[in-house]
Amino acid sequence: MASALTDRLSRLVKTMRGQARITESNVQDMLREVRMALLEADVALPVVRDFIARVKDKALGQEVVASLTPGQVLVSIVQKELAATMGEGVADIDLAVQPPAVILMAGLQGAGKTTTTAKLAKYLIEKRK
Repeated sequence: MASALTDRLSRLVKTMRGQARITESNVQDMLREVRMALLEADVALPVVRDFIARVKDKALGQEVVASLTPGQVLVSIVQKELAATMGEGVADIDLAVQPPAVILMAGLQGAGKTTTTAKLAKYLIEKRK
């Protein structure tokens, strides 16, 4: 998801160079690409709709700082909203339950479940939990 979204946003930043203000037109173009990238990454439609609405509300009519392009401002808004949607805090794993603790790893083929599980196991061994 991250690489597809990054590629799409990079293309939009290039097309928005030279524009002095964020307009509804360029926001719609950007949000269309973001929406497609999120849906292709199997993000639930209600989550995508809510996310797009929040980004649109924050982006429309926003003045562009002289040192930033409209594309950079839009990417910043998308990044902040993605972080807010996914949760910015770090959650600790509660292993105080009666052993063995069960952790469900879910994802598509090639998404990194095995690698993440190995990293998690190494982390827990090092922490001696």
